[in-house]
Amino acid sequence: QVQLVESGGGLVQAGGSLRLSCAASGRTFIFVVMGWFRQAPGKEREFVAAISPSGYSTSYVESVKGRFTISRDNAKNTLYLQMNSLKPEDTAVYFCASRGGGTTSRQLSDYLYWGQGTQVTVSS
Repeated sequence: QVQLVESGGGLVQAGGSLRLSCAASGRTFIFVVMGWFRQAPGKEREFVAAISPSGYSTSYVESVKGRFTISRDNAKNTLYLQMNSLKPEDTAVYFCASRGGGTTSRQLSDYLYWGQGTQVTVSS
């Protein structure tokens, strides 16, 4: 069993930055693919970014490339999402998720464990 807890969300102005964190419990964190997803009101939950167990491979949705960076610190069992140059359209609840073994999938159904989410609101 893996438990995930997100933090770092909040209200920021357009062009600002936030860093989201996801603290994971469990002894298998080092071996699993991790991802970030987001869900805006009235929208489907969408893929944002994913990272391989080693951190070597990453994947991003096109709309955040060059602005967001996913990273992990396996020694601290923590996943991060650095968000720069934020736009109002980035407003959503952000979720971290654990897939397990495999590739950095963009498929929601491939992820087995989910955090509760943290709200990010970007004002214009």
